[in-house]
Amino acid sequence: MATLTEPSSSISFTSSHLSNGSIGSNNISSNSASNLEVVSLSKLSSNLEQLLSNPDCDYSDAEIIVGGVSVSVHRCILAARSKFFQELFKKEKKNSKTEKPKYHLKDMLPYGVVAYEAFCYFLSYIYTGRLKPFPSDVSTCVDSVCAHDSCRPAIDFVVELMYASSVLQVPELASSFQRRLCNFVEKSLVENVIPILLVAFNCKLTELLDQCIERVARSDLDKFCIEKEVPFEVAEKIKQLRLKSPQDEENNPKVSDKFLERIGKILRALDSDDVELVKLLLTESDITLDEANGLHYSVAYSDPKVVTEILALDMGDVNFRNSRGYTVLHFAAMRKEPSIIVSLIGKGANVSDFTCDGRSAVNICRRLTTPKDYQTRTGKGPESSKSRICIDLLEREIRRNPMVADTPMCSPYMPEDLQMRLLYLEKRVGLAQLFFPTEAKVAMDIANVEGTSEFTGLPPPSNGLTGNLSEVDLNETPHMQTKRLLTRMEALMETVKTGRRYFPCCSEVLDKYMDEYIDADILDDVHSEKGSPQERKLKRMRYRELKDDVQKAYSKDKESKIARSCLSASSSPSSSSSLREGLKNTT
Repeated sequence: MATLTEPSSSISFTSSHLSNGSIGSNNISSNSASNLEVVSLSKLSSNLEQLLSNPDCDYSDAEIIVGGVSVSVHRCILAARSKFFQELFKKEKKNSKTEKPKYHLKDMLPYGVVAYEAFCYFLSYIYTGRLKPFPSDVSTCVDSVCAHDSCRPAIDFVVELMYASSVLQVPELASSFQRRLCNFVEKSLVENVIPILLVAFNCKLTELLDQCIERVARSDLDKFCIEKEVPFEVAEKIKQLRLKSPQDEENNPKVSDKFLERIGKILRALDSDDVELVKLLLTESDITLDEANGLHYSVAYSDPKVVTEILALDMGDVNFRNSRGYTVLHFAAMRKEPSIIVSLIGKGANVSDFTCDGRSAVNICRRLTTPKDYQTRTGKGPESSKSRICIDLLEREIRRNPMVADTPMCSPYMPEDLQMRLLYLEKRVGLAQLFFPTEAKVAMDIANVEGTSEFTGLPPPSNGLTGNLSEVDLNETPHMQTKRLLTRMEALMETVKTGRRYFPCCSEVLDKYMDEYIDADILDDVHSEKGSPQERKLKRMRYRELKDDVQKAYSKDKESKIARSCLSASSSPSSSSSLREGLKNTT
């Protein structure tokens, strides 16, 4: 644990200020007395932190085992700060053991899990009385465009701290984290509200629990998922709120109880891992596996072997979307189980399908993965390795088959984000227009690119600003913006697809140089004065090589086109005029 440096600097400053006779005078102001108290508390806080961070100050008298790791603690400090620890240590006061007593954190927390990093943060507050910034390697995700204000790792870290401070009875800390969780509820995805709901239920946080219940009731989260995820009494409250809501019938069309009962039987058969019963119910019923969202449910909750058996039935569409717009692969990305992702891809699942808010499976997986999990290739826990494997699997599949289901051409260095993909496609099509204007126009006309608005992205921040607000339509809702961007991306993807089919040699050249210059922005920098003379010379040399390769590819595609025209002309006399016109246009 890193030592605090800020308190020591403030101490030295205040001490020098107080040494100028101010405390020596008989008229000590209340201001000076207050400053002296702050200095004393800061110094005490720093000194106590040394007990945790400095190996030379190891005078601990107990150990707490957290996830297999031993954490040395001082019972006198924990007992003074927490009634829970006071009662715990009182029970063993009569035992006179020479060795340090050991306690397992999992035995203290009956309802949930608190990881090592969260417990160390909790201890830091116990010893110092200060809340430090959260460690980014476990409280943020690996999505490069995420603000980390409501992603799942940020929520999970606060949930763990909430759980520890509530059960271990540190009320002021629990109150602080409860306010943070309240802020998460409205701006988070509804599936990320579930862990907040569970900690509120287990810790008896009535106000927070009511807020979570209302949020879930207003959402379009499936009733069967709610029943699976939350306690029965909470699910009943959500059900009652939905029945009272006047908007419920508008957002969720009335479904007969008999239909829901049949779906429930199929899902309960999945819960029992009885694949034969699932097959029998589907055969004898007029409900399909897709209508029951059976694949979604199985991927979310069943054993991976059961998922494989369900897929082998070939009774469902792996690219089917549920009422919320999620495909089966989106659910697999949420679960982060590599074997399930491989099974779905093997059955033809499209890795680049987007949710209604513009997230792909790899986006979802990245927003669930912490930097610690992603960067540790061979962690002790299974989840660390699985997170990295899932992201690598999805990204590798995109690069292996970039045109599957109209997938945008992706460089391996490009962040998997909707706006980043759009910038890539805009750059690629722009390069095609520069060197192949006629061919690019044909492909763009077929895709109706002119009917969409060009995406240029916001300019990079400068002078502390966040971009040019004059380029932002403040009247455009997030839903409208996402719809507009997806329309533009579909048109650009169709342009790339057409170019790959009819002008393959040129497309190969574009693939090669887009990958090489995606970060270098050669088209923007080649004529600028940026960089050293050697760098500018290298850019000009590589640019000439690019032009040469493009010219060769252009000539090869043109020869291929002329050959096809000649072949067509030899079989049809009436086509000679078209051939002459074609040769005229290509020269």
